[in-house]
Amino acid sequence: MTILYFDATAGIAGDMTVAALLDLGVPLDCLQQELAKLGLPDGAYQPGEGSVQRGGMTGRHFVVRLPHEHGHHHHMHHHRNYADIHRMIAESSLSERVKELAQRIFLRLAEAEAFAHQVAVDQVQFHEVGAIDSIVDIVGTAIALDWLKVDRVYCSAVPLGGGFVETAHGRLPVPAPATAALLKGLAVHNDCGPGERVTPTGAAILAALAEPCGSMPVMTILKVGHGAGSKDFSDCPNILRGFLGEVAEQADHENVLELSCNLDDVSPELLGYTMEQLFAAGALDVWYTPIQMKKQRPAVMLCLLCRPEQKDQLAQLVMEETGTLGVRVQQLQRIVQRRRIEECQTSLGTVRFKISPHGCKPEYDDCCRIARELGLPLREVQQIVCRERGHAC
Repeated sequence: MTILYFDATAGIAGDMTVAALLDLGVPLDCLQQELAKLGLPDGAYQPGEGSVQRGGMTGRHFVVRLPHEHGHHHHMHHHRNYADIHRMIAESSLSERVKELAQRIFLRLAEAEAFAHQVAVDQVQFHEVGAIDSIVDIVGTAIALDWLKVDRVYCSAVPLGGGFVETAHGRLPVPAPATAALLKGLAVHNDCGPGERVTPTGAAILAALAEPCGSMPVMTILKVGHGAGSKDFSDCPNILRGFLGEVAEQADHENVLELSCNLDDVSPELLGYTMEQLFAAGALDVWYTPIQMKKQRPAVMLCLLCRPEQKDQLAQLVMEETGTLGVRVQQLQRIVQRRRIEECQTSLGTVRFKISPHGCKPEYDDCCRIARELGLPLREVQQIVCRERGHAC
């Protein structure tokens, strides 16, 4: 599996992202060929790249030149609303994956701008020369990620910056309202001086695509790309680093907790109900084992698996429902096979399949639903959908 880790400790902007991806090996002419599929008017922009120094580091610099910005030409793009941009991407001949990534980023950006300026998402206007810039940066990022065949994107904590920034909406505090809205769920730090370190486009790219992980995930690094921002800051080199790496596909190691208790005075009815409640509250698994306890009593051991952050809530639930006076907690490591869910259209209806490196299996609940609806044996339903998917599951 190919992963990309953005070290954005100095900040991130759309042009820096494209620059870092070009530096990782995406050819500029390939980027231009794909961008041409958007059907922007001829000569609307001219992408270029160069190499620049930022602090003690050299980085790739990506620029979008716009023709006579103050002439009549610029006026054509003075207002492009989100609905137009969404349509432009949807109707283009870009590949499905590129469209999907670009639409995801643009939607996040539009939602944040809509929230900041209190307008409907479709009505969000991209005006500071911004329309063309954002389109090239966002669609360019999608094209480059697809070209590099990146499966997952991760990012470091990003700097908040400070001070003020001049925009088409007047002077705004940093981070600007749209950027601040996009930073929800991302890790931030303030280990940097003032200035706008994260632009709305940069934040939208991370918000839409990246899993925040604080530190670099374990991986074999294949290549490092440096994307330079257009500003120079005195406190750190204004460079976004992209680490492209490989992760062995087979399995994830994760920590889980096993909660357990011995019960010799709880009726089977209550045990059944407790199990239901635990699953509903998010336990990963729950099971009962017959045991022998003191005073020769046949009894039951309740065990459940959960994530560390669920411990208190689930232990509380066990104690309330069973009246037990204590719950044992053990930390366990489990190795989890990577898997994904795919929806398949079959002659019996839509069925979700669980796909792992060792095969695929139709989702039990979907098969049960079909078996009931059609009055067929469950086994037959499972055989039919597997045969149609072309696998002996």
